[in-house]
Amino acid sequence: MAMTRVRPARATKSLFKTRGRTHGAQVRGRARDSAVIDWAAYIDGHRASTGTVEDAVRLIRDGRLTPDGDSAGFVWVGLHEPSATELAELAEVFGLHPLAVEDAIHAHQRPKLERYDDVHFVVMKTVGYVSTGPDAAEVVETGEIMIFCGPDFVVTVRHGTHGELGPVRAQLEKDPARLAMGPAAVLHAVADRVVDGYVCVADAVQEDIDEVEEAVFSPERTDEARRIYRLKREVIQLKRAVGPLAGPLRNLSGRRFVPAEIKEYLRDVEDHLTRVREQVEAYDELLNPILHAHMTQVTVTDNKDMRKISAWGAIFMVPTAITGVYGMNFDFMPETHWHFGYPMIVGAIAFICLTLYRGFRRNGWL
Repeated sequence: MAMTRVRPARATKSLFKTRGRTHGAQVRGRARDSAVIDWAAYIDGHRASTGTVEDAVRLIRDGRLTPDGDSAGFVWVGLHEPSATELAELAEVFGLHPLAVEDAIHAHQRPKLERYDDVHFVVMKTVGYVSTGPDAAEVVETGEIMIFCGPDFVVTVRHGTHGELGPVRAQLEKDPARLAMGPAAVLHAVADRVVDGYVCVADAVQEDIDEVEEAVFSPERTDEARRIYRLKREVIQLKRAVGPLAGPLRNLSGRRFVPAEIKEYLRDVEDHLTRVREQVEAYDELLNPILHAHMTQVTVTDNKDMRKISAWGAIFMVPTAITGVYGMNFDFMPETHWHFGYPMIVGAIAFICLTLYRGFRRNGWL
C-alpha cells in the first residue's frame, strides 16, 4: 500500500492539539467539545492507540514502518456531526476534496460513490424504526454515514442517531487479519452494518403491515386508513434509503483498491441489499391493495348503514302518514265515528309495518 505524501508538521500539529483522548467519566460529565468520537492507528491489523489523532497520523506517515518506506497500516478517525471548521482541518491533513467535504458537512445526500484522485467518498443512508408522538407511532428515521477512504486512512462522518460505528470498530479489532487488508475492510464493515440496519427495519415494518392486514380483514369494524397511509409513507422513506445504495456497492466491488477477498464480502452485502430492496418494493405493492380493500369495506359498511336507515325510515313513514291523514280534523270522516275505527287503523298500521319489516329482512336490509 503506497504511502501518501507527508503533510507539513505545522499543519498536523495545529489540527489535533486540543483533541486528546478523554476518559469515559469525563465524557459523561461534560458536553462534547469535539466531533471526534474515536481514532486509532492500525498496523498489520493491530490497534496502536495514541494520545491524540496527531500522534496516530504521524505513526502511520513517518515512512519507517516498512523497509520500502511504504505505510503498513492506516488511521481510522470517527466523527459525529462535525462542524465546518473541524472537517476543514481534517481535509487539510488528509487531502480531502472540497466538494466531498461540503457534502459531509451539510449531509442530506443520496447514497453514492465518488472518486477524487486516490480518495473514495462513499455516502450511505442509515435507518431506524422509532416511536414518536403522543400515540407512540413508529416511524422510519434516517441518518447518514460518509466515508473518506484513502490509501492510508479512513474518515467516517456520521449524522443522526442511528448507525453507531463503535460496535463495528470493536468487532473489526477482534479480527486483525481482516483489518490488515486496509481501509477497504473498514468500508465493507460499515456497509455491512448499514445493510443489517435495513434488514431490521424492514422486518419491523413487515410486522406492522401484518397487523394492519389482519385488522382490515377482521370482522371487527376498525378505521385503519390513517395507519395504512403512515405505513406507506414509512415504506417510501425506507425505499429512498435502500434503493440508491445498490449502484455504489456494485461499483465498489470493481475498484482496484479493494482486495479480492473484500470484494467477495461486498458482493455478499450487495446480495443482502438486493433482498431488502425487493422486500421493501413488495411492501409498497402490498399496501395498495390493503388500502383499497379497507376503503371498499368502509364503503360497503356505509351502504349497509344507509340501507338500514332507509328501511327503518320507510317503516316509520307508514304510521306517520296514516295518523297524519286522520289528524286533519275534518267533520265528515266516517271512520272517526265508527266503533271499530281505532282498532282497525292500529291493526292496519301494524300489518303494513310488519310486512315491510319482513320484506326488508328477507332482502338483507335489516
